[in-house]
Amino acid sequence: MSYEWWIGARYAGLARSRRRGGRGDRFVSFIAASSMAGIALGVAALIVVLSVMNGFQTQVRDRMLSVLPHIELYVPRVSADDALSQWRQIADIASKNPAVRGTAPFVAAQGMIVRGETLAGVQVRGIDPAAEGAVSDIAGQMVSGRLDALKPGGFSVVLGNQLAASLGVGVGDTVLLLAPQGSISPAGFTPRMRQFTVGGIFSSGYYEYDASLAFIDVEDAAKVFRDSGSSGVRLRITDMQQAPLVARELGGLLPPYVHAQDWTQNNRTWFAAVQTEKRMMFLILALIVAVAAFNLLSSLVMAVKDKRSDIAILRTIGATPREIARIFLVQGSLIGVVGTLLGVGFGMLVAYNIDVIVPLIERMLGVQFLPQQIYFISELPSNPQVSDIVVVALTSLVLSLLATLYPSWRASSLQPAEVLRHD
Repeated sequence: MSYEWWIGARYAGLARSRRRGGRGDRFVSFIAASSMAGIALGVAALIVVLSVMNGFQTQVRDRMLSVLPHIELYVPRVSADDALSQWRQIADIASKNPAVRGTAPFVAAQGMIVRGETLAGVQVRGIDPAAEGAVSDIAGQMVSGRLDALKPGGFSVVLGNQLAASLGVGVGDTVLLLAPQGSISPAGFTPRMRQFTVGGIFSSGYYEYDASLAFIDVEDAAKVFRDSGSSGVRLRITDMQQAPLVARELGGLLPPYVHAQDWTQNNRTWFAAVQTEKRMMFLILALIVAVAAFNLLSSLVMAVKDKRSDIAILRTIGATPREIARIFLVQGSLIGVVGTLLGVGFGMLVAYNIDVIVPLIERMLGVQFLPQQIYFISELPSNPQVSDIVVVALTSLVLSLLATLYPSWRASSLQPAEVLRHD
């Protein structure tokens, strides 16, 4: 080991000299340790927060896709006669793609549900219960009733649990479904409406869908909404992350009037908002690492001031300015590297065990951080990603390296004669 590395490691508190360190050595080691701890805490905080945000995004995405398909192939303008006449042909074309795992027909429309004096706007989805299991998990999310209660001509409806609660209905109750279009007569405009019986209630865990979705049989939907909605085929593929690519491939095979839309397009606003929040959280929490880097800079400046005599002696016995600068570059770099490694290790330890740590803290303090009736999840999710950890570590290392440049230059520019004259 060259003497620059040995002296730099000693100033960083990572190497010991043969003689017992004096007050100056202990002070330099203390400020080095505080800088190292600041960097470690900043890096750990960044990793934990980004992992939790990834966990929230993953959990919400999975709950959304338990209701929504990966890809929807739209045929605009539903009519009562040909709403479903083309879906088998479209499904056959889509099934030729090896990535497609399942297909099911659908009719999508907007409507209103009335129960007594309560009225709610809903997104109506006409589905085939026998085929729906191939593209969504609705059948497994039923909390009462059964999805196969939806039968052609039976005019049954399956509601989200929040929607059912707001209407005050349960299985077996009747509601009135209003379509947006109607007929004009001498008596005025008459909306199209139909009485439905609640055949089941589902809970996806995603509030927006539980409060606004209603499922009816696909043939009943085609009769009620006629030419006011859209119909098509819902698809589930092997890898949801490849949905945009598969949708583009299908767009080249299907007739021009069929529009392919994947789940990232259907929820583009939500995912864009989450990505913006994640970037802003990264920038805000990166300030913690930046503050630790400034602390490192100030500690190195104090170390240079405290070691002026040592620098002057080294210069008089032949050390070059570059070697002096290298000593403090080594000191700052070691503090940054060790602090970053400690922060990465501690952050990953917390991120991978947050499902154990948070319940323990809740039991100790007697509080609940995520009430299920508010957030609809009872556990704090965490999904550490290697890319985030690498970016955080590199950011910390770069800031630490930049913080060492000025003190190192300042140390290399000291004139030994001037220092020894005053000492």
